Amino acid sequence: MKIKLSQRLSWDQDQVSHSRLWFSEAGVPPSEKVVLADDTFSANTLYQLAQDGHAMLWQGDYQNVRQALTALIKRVDRPKRVGSEKKLTSPADIFNHHREEQRKRATILGQLLIPISKTFEIQLRRGQDVKEAFSQVLEEPTEDFVISLRGLLAIISAYEWYKKGILIPYLNQKMTPYFGVFSPARSEYLDLVAYQTLPIPCKLAFDIGVGSGVLSAILAKRGIKKIIATDIDSRAIACASFNMKNLGYSAQVEVIQQALFPNMKADLIVCNPPWVPANPSSPIESAVFDPESNFLKSFLLQAANHLSDQGRAWLILSDFAEHLGLRSREELLQWITDGGLKVVNKVDVKPKHPKTRNNDDPLFFARSKEVTSLWELSK
Repeated sequence: MKIKLSQRLSWDQDQVSHSRLWFSEAGVPPSEKVVLADDTFSANTLYQLAQDGHAMLWQGDYQNVRQALTALIKRVDRPKRVGSEKKLTSPADIFNHHREEQRKRATILGQLLIPISKTFEIQLRRGQDVKEAFSQVLEEPTEDFVISLRGLLAIISAYEWYKKGILIPYLNQKMTPYFGVFSPARSEYLDLVAYQTLPIPCKLAFDIGVGSGVLSAILAKRGIKKIIATDIDSRAIACASFNMKNLGYSAQVEVIQQALFPNMKADLIVCNPPWVPANPSSPIESAVFDPESNFLKSFLLQAANHLSDQGRAWLILSDFAEHLGLRSREELLQWITDGGLKVVNKVDVKPKHPKTRNNDDPLFFARSKEVTSLWELSK
């Protein structure tokens, strides 16, 4: 489902009021303080304006505003002076401080704004062709609009991945990621699902929180005849439906938009829920951040009611939150028990993404210890 614009950005120019439609994927409201900026503005001036809460609607050259963003990034990411920040010792405090710093960073870098025509053209000198990229994301608006440069670059990047696809080794085929849908770029958790022994019988499976559809595709390749995949996000539904058709699994996989479980029982229920109990700052972050572990708890408290007598639930979950002090292993085990479930087996794998080896990452202390597990649960 494509996004329809409704909010507006307003500013004054030569004592005349102007406004345009506003687009922010993260749901950031339009700024109330807007200045017109161009190639004559120095990087330091732009940085000071952004720090003071001013959005800067660019009027100059597109390639120059991209260079201006690079200059802003260098200033935002400049190392803090030694001793200028309070020493934090609690893992949860370190995580919350990091999230707040990331929020401030995103706010400053999001202040460079780009005018876009209603026909999806960048209204700046030397603007690149972004028509196809925007057509994948937005309904064609009835008038011109404004987007942050970072938001524009995210759409361009997502479109490049859309065209290129992501190879899934087990499938030996490429998945097509959609803008705003969590990408199946990490393979270690996919292998857990690809090689875990299936329950017997296994005629019907559920994939709860389908996202791109990668787990459904793996289950289909493993020979499960009927898979029902659910998600509440309309873009995930569109993405998974496209991938099932493109991969040749649409006869096996039914994709439906709803929360959690279909009103029936399955031999296998697979779920890879968001794994960090914190508030998402954008729609796509809902694939990672789960406020107060509400999704996880709901899944565990309801799964038993939707399992056949010999059925199994596969919960694929990182323990990253445990190392951050945001959720304990005891809490997880208690939720499993409270849902009338028991642990039959647990298979672990170490993540391989680059952050697990980045000593400069403020959360390296937790990422370096992270383990992703497939918890096999029964009634």
